[in-house]
Amino acid sequence: MTFQHALSAFHALSQPTRLEIFRFLMAREPEGAPAGLIAETVEGPHNTVSQHLSVLARAGLIRGDRQGRSIIYRADVGVMGTLMSFMLTDCCHGHPEACAPVIAALAGHCDCDIVVNKKQPTPRKKKS
Repeated sequence: MTFQHALSAFHALSQPTRLEIFRFLMAREPEGAPAGLIAETVEGPHNTVSQHLSVLARAGLIRGDRQGRSIIYRADVGVMGTLMSFMLTDCCHGHPEACAPVIAALAGHCDCDIVVNKKQPTPRKKKS
């Protein structure tokens, strides 16, 4: 992630309604939500919510997929992970234990199974 992309993402999230929208969409992964439901949830006018969705999409934090007459918006979890990694790059000057509370806090707020550095077994070659 570039410095400029990180700034764009943080700028998009610095507005209260956009942050609320993004958090709502993160909670709705992987199903996402239509714009109308998002507008109801944040109690905002549809045109204003549409502008907020555009800012979040330009920052790469969400994406919209057309399904019939609706657009279903989803948070881009991969981009959020990249943004968090960007923030932790060069963390703690070679002392990873200093970053442990941050990693634990991130892991503690997710209901999903987090797999870190789990190596897959290497298939053995058959003897001829």
